Amino acid sequence: MNFSILFNVFLRDFRKQKKRMILTLVAILWGTMSIMLLLAFGEGLKRQFAVNERGLGEGIVIMWSGQTSKPYQGFGKGRRIWLRVDDIDYLRRRMPELETVAGEYSRWGATIKYGNKVLNDRICGIYPEYRDMRNFIPAAGGRMIDKLDMDLKRRVAFLGDRSAARLFGDDMKPEDIIGERIYLNGTPFTVVGVMVHKLQMSSYEGQDADMISIPATTFETIFHDPYLDYILYKPKVQDNMAGVEKRVFEVMGAKYKFDPTDDRALRTWDLVEEKRITDAVMFGIEVFLGVIGFLTLFIAGVGVANIMYVSIRERTREIGVKMAVGARRIYILMQFIVEALGITFLGGLAGMAIAFALTELFKMVPLDSEALVMLGRPTVSLEIGIVVTIILGILGFLSGLFPALKAASINPTEALRYE
Repeated sequence: MNFSILFNVFLRDFRKQKKRMILTLVAILWGTMSIMLLLAFGEGLKRQFAVNERGLGEGIVIMWSGQTSKPYQGFGKGRRIWLRVDDIDYLRRRMPELETVAGEYSRWGATIKYGNKVLNDRICGIYPEYRDMRNFIPAAGGRMIDKLDMDLKRRVAFLGDRSAARLFGDDMKPEDIIGERIYLNGTPFTVVGVMVHKLQMSSYEGQDADMISIPATTFETIFHDPYLDYILYKPKVQDNMAGVEKRVFEVMGAKYKFDPTDDRALRTWDLVEEKRITDAVMFGIEVFLGVIGFLTLFIAGVGVANIMYVSIRERTREIGVKMAVGARRIYILMQFIVEALGITFLGGLAGMAIAFALTELFKMVPLDSEALVMLGRPTVSLEIGIVVTIILGILGFLSGLFPALKAASINPTEALRYE
């Protein structure tokens, strides 16, 4: 098979049917560009959602107090189950399958003052493990609350970035805030860190950016709160979150005397399961966008097939001559398949190049609102390029196959008499 001859024949046909070929190329270009852009927006949305999910924490379960809904060992239903500080060590001892366990106090309505500025943001008493569990990452120059702060019950504060901006102004850098003194309900606290800005899709009791954190032991001493508002735990292995949660209910049920099957005695929020659901939804969106783009590209493929059928009709005598002088059917078959693939990939490559250029230009556009930032930017990945290339190959092959089969089945005698 001499592909240089096939290429020359392709160029000759392109010149003869220039207008028709250009329109078909534009259709392929448009279809390829559409599917590339749709998949790129879907990929950007999926990646950004993964970033947004990590704002609240990764691989953790958030647990808070509930109310029993089943009688158990002589206790009636409707009994409140409160979380206590000793539950943290209790879970650590009884459940070696847990990597980390930490607690949290939470209170609204406290007065936070710096100079003439007064806020009423959320105050939380937290553990040092929050740095990794909840992505409480300090900006340069500062630090997160540590174990020594807990042991000595220090009056130190770790500020959310928006709370810091409201207290100290947008112009003051995080490193300049470190060491400043603020007052919580009239009690002086030293700022030891400001949180690095993070995107947070989910939250409970408000965004972390608007939160002021102090050591849990200091919180308990100042506010005399006997109960934890939340306990967070992170399993070492996250393949069986339902099994871990069942075990937590068994352990806590043994301590507080409630039915381990009573899912209302304690309330939980499994971020691992939520991530699985979100990933499944994102995959569904990508498939939906891909199908829409494929249908657009399929219509262009029909146009390629029509071009090939017209080309066969106009070249019937030529095909007859070739076959009469000994051209094998495989040669006729390959000629039209190669032509269809040539048209498809020529338009496809142009469409992919334009789509890539548009996504890169879109990345340069500043996004003014956090809502737009959370939707992400279109991203062309290697996987998208491979998928589109495979689709183009299949489409080009099928667009040329059926016209080629018709051309290869022409009777040479009848073809020579064709006018």
